[in-house]
Amino acid sequence: MNGGKVVLAYSGGLDSTLIAILLREHYGFKEVVGVLVDVGQGDDEVKMAKERADKLGIDLRFIDAKKEFVKEYVHRCIKANGSYEGYPVGTSMSRILIGLKAAEIAVKEGIDYVAHGATGKGNDQFRLEVAFKYVGPHLNVIAPVRELNLTRTQEEEMLRKYGIEIKKPKGKIGGDVNLWSHSIGSGQFEDLKTQCPDEEYYWVKPLNEVPDKPKEITIKFEGGIPVEVDGMKDPVEMIVKLNYIVGEYGIGKIDILEDGMIGFKSREIYEAPAATVLLAAHADLEHLTLTKEQLRLKRQIDQLWADMVYHGLWIHPLRKDLDAFIDSTQRWVNGKVTIKLMKNAFQIIERESSDALFAPEIRSLKAAGFDQRDATGAVKIFTLPFQLYSKKGR
Repeated sequence: MNGGKVVLAYSGGLDSTLIAILLREHYGFKEVVGVLVDVGQGDDEVKMAKERADKLGIDLRFIDAKKEFVKEYVHRCIKANGSYEGYPVGTSMSRILIGLKAAEIAVKEGIDYVAHGATGKGNDQFRLEVAFKYVGPHLNVIAPVRELNLTRTQEEEMLRKYGIEIKKPKGKIGGDVNLWSHSIGSGQFEDLKTQCPDEEYYWVKPLNEVPDKPKEITIKFEGGIPVEVDGMKDPVEMIVKLNYIVGEYGIGKIDILEDGMIGFKSREIYEAPAATVLLAAHADLEHLTLTKEQLRLKRQIDQLWADMVYHGLWIHPLRKDLDAFIDSTQRWVNGKVTIKLMKNAFQIIERESSDALFAPEIRSLKAAGFDQRDATGAVKIFTLPFQLYSKKGR
């Protein structure tokens, strides 16, 4: 590679640590510019990444993108009820943001090479490289794990040979964590019966540690976005603290069979306590404030939105078009939702909105509402086609 510079999307984990070494020793680069993007992975993860970068001699660029991640990505996910097969697309979104930041630095500093640690079997290679090429179509992409056909076992052995101890801030399996979701050992659960050990979860407590006394939280929405949770108004703090508050009650575990981008199924383990309750509260408030017709179409749009985001199409023009429709509906999604947290479960116990379409004074069987006799003609017209079907034997 002519001994120049390369920008590496760097996290400090096993893959990017090894790749920082390989970029020098195998690919021949003299300087590795590591881009560490904070998307809420936690202080311990960031500290470990910085320490490793210092030992490896990486020219580290640290970007605190937590607020941007929440406002530009997570809030859009909430408005779209973003869930792909039960997974709130946390890593799917964070990889795009990380890829964009790394490519922006490469373009700004005139560096022609960008590298990442994604495997050739997973989804992140698509998401990162879409972001790279969107920012810099001329950039040359290097993917050592894919290009050298490395397995996780081989990577661990190589790191040991370099004298690097494989440490993780918590647990043994490892994975990807951001403030919206924690992906635990992606692709490493090779059977359908092994339970994920309790110590691998960052936020969700095991059932024997869950408090006996329930807790109520109230979430306020404006324009489809959570703006306050029990007095917390900072968008980042709200989600970070909700992960611990909700997780304390054993809520937020996700164990699914997931259809990946290249068509294979994998068993994926996630935890997403804040996402679990925020998405449920938002969807409930939509039912209170949107019309039946809006909801029917929006559920289809929401599913397409999540599917596109999962499949690395965040930057696609259609995703932005879908957001235009979603944003139009969200002007009515205002109000408060109160949730009761219990052992391994939660329940929406109260909702209120000045934009509610709930009208018991009209619909209730106890109220006069309207003259029921007015419905007779409508019912007669409604049944006419069925009379025709009967005559025609259909």
